[in-house]
Amino acid sequence: MRTPSLAQSIAKILSRGNMSSRKGLNGACSVHEYSGSFIGQSAHFKMTSVCGHVMTLDFIGKYNSWDKVDPAELFSKAPTEKKEANPKLTMVKFLQVEGRGCDCIVLWLDCDKEGENICFEVLDAVLPVMNKPRGTERTIYRAKFSSITDTDICNAMNHLGEPNRNEALSVDARQELDLRIGCAFTRFQTKYFQGKYGNLDSSLISFGPCQTPTLGFCVERHDKIQSFKPETYWVLQAKVNPEKESSLTLDWDRVRVFDREVAQMFLNITKMAKEAKVESVSKKEKVKQRPLALNTVEMLRVASAALGMGPQHAMQIAERLYTQGYISYPRTETTHYPENFDLKGCLRQQANNPYWAETVKSLLSEGINRPRKGHDAGDHPPITPMRAATEAELGGDGWRLYEYITRHFIATVSADCKYLQTTISFSIGPERFTCVGKVVTSPGFTEIMPWHSIPLEESLPHCEKGDLFPIGEIKLLEKQTSPPDYLTEAELITLMEKHGIGTDASIPVHINNICQRNYVTVESGRRLKPTNLGIVLVHGYYKIDAELVLPTIRSAVEKQLNLIALGKANYHQVLEHTLDIFKRKFHYFVDSIAGMDELMEVSFSPLAATGKPLSRCGKCHRFMKYIQAKPSRLHCSHCDDTYSLPQNGTIKLYKELRCPLDDFELVLWSSGSRGKSYPLCPYCYNHPPFRDMKKGMGCNECTHPTCQHSLSMLGIGQCVECENGVLVLDPTSGPKWKMACNKCNVIVHFFENAHKVRVSAETCDLCEAALVDVDFNKAKSPLPGDETQHSGCVFCDPVFQDLVELKHAAMRHPMHRGGQGKRQGRGRGKGRRPGGRLNPKKPKDKMAALAAYFNHDIVLKIKLMWRLGVVGLGMNYNGFRADV
Repeated sequence: MRTPSLAQSIAKILSRGNMSSRKGLNGACSVHEYSGSFIGQSAHFKMTSVCGHVMTLDFIGKYNSWDKVDPAELFSKAPTEKKEANPKLTMVKFLQVEGRGCDCIVLWLDCDKEGENICFEVLDAVLPVMNKPRGTERTIYRAKFSSITDTDICNAMNHLGEPNRNEALSVDARQELDLRIGCAFTRFQTKYFQGKYGNLDSSLISFGPCQTPTLGFCVERHDKIQSFKPETYWVLQAKVNPEKESSLTLDWDRVRVFDREVAQMFLNITKMAKEAKVESVSKKEKVKQRPLALNTVEMLRVASAALGMGPQHAMQIAERLYTQGYISYPRTETTHYPENFDLKGCLRQQANNPYWAETVKSLLSEGINRPRKGHDAGDHPPITPMRAATEAELGGDGWRLYEYITRHFIATVSADCKYLQTTISFSIGPERFTCVGKVVTSPGFTEIMPWHSIPLEESLPHCEKGDLFPIGEIKLLEKQTSPPDYLTEAELITLMEKHGIGTDASIPVHINNICQRNYVTVESGRRLKPTNLGIVLVHGYYKIDAELVLPTIRSAVEKQLNLIALGKANYHQVLEHTLDIFKRKFHYFVDSIAGMDELMEVSFSPLAATGKPLSRCGKCHRFMKYIQAKPSRLHCSHCDDTYSLPQNGTIKLYKELRCPLDDFELVLWSSGSRGKSYPLCPYCYNHPPFRDMKKGMGCNECTHPTCQHSLSMLGIGQCVECENGVLVLDPTSGPKWKMACNKCNVIVHFFENAHKVRVSAETCDLCEAALVDVDFNKAKSPLPGDETQHSGCVFCDPVFQDLVELKHAAMRHPMHRGGQGKRQGRGRGKGRRPGGRLNPKKPKDKMAALAAYFNHDIVLKIKLMWRLGVVGLGMNYNGFRADV
C-alpha cells in the first residue's frame, strides 16, 4: 500500500474485519495481520504500507555541492544513487523486519507508473530477507484495482498479476532526466544571477524540463496582452416592436465593421426603412451532449475554474477521498467506462442523498443511458463516486469536490439536454438581421449540472415569412477590441495536456512549482500573472535557445518515456540520447548567457546598488549591505564578495560584536519571538573555520574553544528530541529566557523574569549537562527562601522543577532513561546510549505515560506540538522506542 489508511481499508475487506493491528517499528505504518487462504492453501497474512516512494534518486558525495562541481559534469560524469526518500521513517528497515521469513509478497501499490516504480523499490528491500523460492515457484504478485470497494478488492485478489518492469523503468528514466537536466541548469543560472543582482526575490532560479515550458505558456499569454493594440469598430443595432409594449433586439449579420464612414453609410440606409420584414423562420431541435466520463485533467480544470481550488490542493483532496473509499482512483487519463463496469451499483449508492436522490431514483426506475464513448487510455476507469457521503462527513473542500465528482457521474448516465432553437431572419432595407431563441424541451443532464443548463431567454413572437414589424430603434455602437486575459489554471492545464507537458499526476506539481519559485502569482479568478523574473527568464531562453522553453522537445521526450513503458524503446538508449541533447544545449546556454544577462540588467538592480548597510566586513572594515529579497544575503561592494545567510527569518546587527577569527561583525538571525535565534559570523557561515564544521553553521554550532558566543561556551546539554543536537542558551532572549537545539526545532523556556542566566563551566554529576547560574531580582524570585541566586542542572535540580517548559518535542533526555551511564557534557561528543531494554506497560493517559517513563522525581512541564494532526508521542527509554 502507498498509504497507511489504504492498507487498513484493504486489510479490513480481505479479512472481513477479523484482523489484529499493531504499529510498525517506524511509528508511521501499521501492520494488520489475519489468517486466510492463498492460492488454495492456508496462509497467515501481513498487510502494511509505505508512505509514497521508498527511495529517491540523488547524486553521490561531492556532486551534491554547488561549489565543488561544474554543473556540466552532472550530465554524465556524476554518479547517482538511490537513497531513502525519508530517512526518519527507516522504511527499508521496517519493510525488511516485516518481510523476513515471508514466502510470498502481494503488491497493492497504486496502479499507475509511479505505483509500478514503488513496487520494485519495495521488492529491492524485502526480497533479500524473504524465504527463497523452491524451484520455479512464483513468489511475487501484483494486485490491480481502481477503487476501495469489496467487489474491486476481492476481484483484484482473485486475479493477481505481475509488476510491470517497463513502466517502472520509464519512471526511473524521467527521474534521472529531471534530476540531471534540472540541477545542471538550476545551479548554473542561480549562481550566475544571484551573484550579480540583489532584487530577484527568489531563493532559487530553477529550470525544469516540464516546469519551464509551463512557465512559457503563461509568459506567451502575457506577451500577447502587452503587444495588443485595441482597434475601434462599429456595430449596427436594431430593435423591432412585435407588440406595443415589447421590443426585440436584432443582431446584425455583418457583425461589425472597422471603418466609421462605412458604418455610417449602413446606418443611413437602414434608417430609411420604417418596418422590418421577416425573411425566414426556422425551427430546429438541437442536443447538448452529456459530459464524457471524468478523468484527472478535467477534474483539475473544473476544481480550479468552478471551485476555486489550485490543482495541487485539488489533487490532495482527491487522493484523500480515494484512500477513504469515497471515490475511485483519481489519477486516470481514461474517459470511457469498460463494458463490465457496474454503473447501476454506483448509482444506487447515491439514492438517499437529499441533493440528488430524486434524479437518481428517476434514472434507476426509467433506465440509465450508456455513457458516451470516450478515450480508453488503458489505465484506470474514470473517476467515480464509490460510496455515499454527506457534507458533515467530508466538510469544506472535500465535500465540494466530492459533490462535483458525483454530479458529473450522474450526468454521464443521464439523457442529453434537448432544446428547440428558433431563428428569425429580418431585412431592414438591404441589410439582414437575425434573432435566435431557445426553449428547453428536455433538460436531461442539466438537472443535475444546472450550470450547464440553457440560459433562459425572452420568448420570440409567433411570426411567419413576410410579416412586418415596426422598427423601434436603429443605432450605431462604437466598441473596441479587447486583449486576452491572463491564463487561468484551467486554461494552462488544457495547454499542458494538449502539448504533452507532464502527466495527469505531475501537472499540478509543475503549476505549483512556478508559483512557489515566484515566477507567477495567482490573481483573482485563479489567473496566473507572470512576475518580472518569470518574464525575463522566458525571454532569455527564447533569445538563447527557444527549445528550452517551447513544449516541443519535452513532448518528444514524454513520447519516448511512454515507449519505454510499453517496452518499445530501450531505457539506456533513451536516457543517453536525451542527456546528450541537453548537454549540448547546456554548453551553448552557458556560452550565450550574456544574452539573458542583458535582459536581467534592464529589470533588476546590481548587488552593489541593492540593500541597506548593516555590518562591517572583516577584510576592508567597510559596511556590507543586507539584501533582504530572497535569498537574503550580505554583499561587500568594496571586496565584491557575497555572503549567504540563514533564510526565512530576520537579520539584525548583534551588538557590534566581532568574530575573534576574522574580525567580521556578528549578525543575529531570529525566526520570531516564539522561535529561536542565534548569532553568526557571515564569513564563518560561508567558510567553516574548523574541520568538524560545515557550511551554514552559526555560532551555536561553532566549536571555537574560547569564543563567548560558541557552542563550547553556551551549550548546555544534549537535545531532548534529536540524536545529534545540543541545547544552546540564547543570550538575547531575556527576560523570557530560553535554550534551543542547534539541529532541530526544540525550544526550552526557563527562568522567566530572571535578571541573568549564565552557563557554568561545571557539569551535572547525573547527566553531565552544563550547570546554569541563575540570578533573579528579589521582587520576582521564584526560588525558595527568597533567594535570588541558584546554580544547578536544568534537567536534574529539584529547585528548577517548575521553571522549565519544553516546546515542539517529546521528552527524550538521557536523564530520563533510568539515570544509567553518563553522557558527554553539553552533548559535544558521540557518547553511546545507556544499555538495557525496558518495555513497561503503556498507560492510556498520556501525562501518566510520561511520568512512568521518566524514572526520576522531577516531572517537567511539557507542551506538545502535535504535527500533521497525528496524536502520538514517541519516546525512548533505555534505547527502547515506544509510542504513546
